[in-house]
Amino acid sequence: MKKTIPLSVLDLVPINEGFTISEAMQDSVKLAQSVEEFGFNRFWVAEHHNFCSIASAATSVVLSHIGAKTKKIRIGSGGIMLPNHPPLVIAEQFGTLESLYPNRIDLGLGRAPGTDQRTVMALRRDKNDGSDFPNMLDHLQYYLSNEGGPKAIKAVPGYGLDIPIWLLGSSTFSAKLAALKGLPFAFASHFAPDAMMDAINIYKANFTPSKQLEEPYIIVCINAICAPTQEEAQFLATTEKQKFLNIQRGDNKLIPKPTDDMDSLWEDWEKRSIEHKLRESIWGTPQFVKEKLENLVERTGANEIMINSWIYDPKLKINSYKLIAKSWF
Repeated sequence: MKKTIPLSVLDLVPINEGFTISEAMQDSVKLAQSVEEFGFNRFWVAEHHNFCSIASAATSVVLSHIGAKTKKIRIGSGGIMLPNHPPLVIAEQFGTLESLYPNRIDLGLGRAPGTDQRTVMALRRDKNDGSDFPNMLDHLQYYLSNEGGPKAIKAVPGYGLDIPIWLLGSSTFSAKLAALKGLPFAFASHFAPDAMMDAINIYKANFTPSKQLEEPYIIVCINAICAPTQEEAQFLATTEKQKFLNIQRGDNKLIPKPTDDMDSLWEDWEKRSIEHKLRESIWGTPQFVKEKLENLVERTGANEIMINSWIYDPKLKINSYKLIAKSWF
């Protein structure tokens, strides 16, 4: 097995307890600059709405700022929730990004709303369930192509630009669609590991080559924390556990500090549920993380691994990525 497959970063611009939104954005910029230096391949930002702990709602705006503060790392959406937007608008936004930062932009797309049902109504003003996602994808690809005649509606910027489109998924739906469209596929193992292997196998079995991609290309996204000792990594991981506990309970809270006593915070059934959901998370020393990443690549056949981190302290988060890079590259 090759150990030199690319590593990338997913960042949700997390807002931690005691931090302002402005500080959260500044910390994400510092993280992007750092992982660029460490040799990571991509830095993706995800669209979420009405989460007090996530500041990446205006995804293309955040990406533009990060692009201006970095030099070469690829930047992109992980992802844009396409049913929330007119495809023409997304083509224009990412055409603008590609024009500002040529050959550095990835357009990752999801079909989930990235929020709760009440906020869906505020975003879309209807009960769109994402069933028209394939049709919206067709429209978006058209706006980014050079297929239209003189009278066609064109995305300016965007028309004729070679912007890689990725499909993201936490189930098998987008895996099937990515395969049929010949697009690269990123699976969200960081919160939905149950369907991981089914989605990957369906994608590989049904892949049809396209102008963008000749062979299947898979990113597997997981949560990871690296620290000098196993004990410190496990302690830092209690922030991630609390984050998922809050999600499971429907509590919209800021990213919490780590704790020495998780057992006082959750019930046994909650612990079992969350540990099952986070079973692909990797928390440990550089050697431990490296071995677990190698195992993940062997099991999935991933072409690239994308790492998300819920470490509370921004400096320790940067150090975690540094330790991972030193052990991997």
